[in-house]
Amino acid sequence: MSSAIYPSLKGKRVVITGGGSGIGAGLVAGFARQGSEVIFLDVADEDSKALAAQLSDSPIAPVYRRCDLTDLDAVAKAFAEIGPIDVLVNNAGNDDRHKLAEVTPAYWDERMNVNLRHMLFCTQAVAPGMKARGGGAVINFGSISWHLGLEDLVLYETAKAGIEGMTRALARELGPDDIRVTCVVPGNIKTKRQEKWYTPEGEAEIVKAQALKGRLVPDHVASLVMFLASDDASLCTGHEYWIDAGWR
Repeated sequence: MSSAIYPSLKGKRVVITGGGSGIGAGLVAGFARQGSEVIFLDVADEDSKALAAQLSDSPIAPVYRRCDLTDLDAVAKAFAEIGPIDVLVNNAGNDDRHKLAEVTPAYWDERMNVNLRHMLFCTQAVAPGMKARGGGAVINFGSISWHLGLEDLVLYETAKAGIEGMTRALARELGPDDIRVTCVVPGNIKTKRQEKWYTPEGEAEIVKAQALKGRLVPDHVASLVMFLASDDASLCTGHEYWIDAGWR
């Protein structure tokens, strides 16, 4: 698919969490095409190194940095070494299935750390630098799952609901520094990971329920995120932006 080029993104410093595969890889590729300076964080070394090699001929080659986002000391170190940035995309998350009866206090903490906590602390880390650079954009990833009440995802859905509330709070707090905070809410996006959860028949049922019958892929999501990161969205903040083909 063809995609818009945003002059305001050229040369911008962009950090993408969970950028090694799936939607994250689509985001890395999209910003690289814009001429942005992309640093992506992940723990999936094989996928991430392969992606960096694949995009090495971009105007500015993306850089992979290994970082466990559940380790807040590692997060602080990574952002201190990266330095001030213009755009933060809080994409990383994990939608492993689970039953209520299986949830322990330790599993609760681990799931919140994987899906929610790091977004707050990554934003905290970049906000001073964005202020010094005259503003910036933070784009958090929510999920359609809690709006639909899907099964076997109670902790994931709890975290994703919290992200929407956190987005609104941060948008209000950081707005005076011209830092915009938004939330992207994807529907079912076709990735290798999602193929683990859905049969072809299940995918067909999802597409049937959509108002638009096309199959969503990471490039569709990247197009929305790049708009929200660009100056074209200079007064967009504090809200959720859906890309679900009208599923909900």
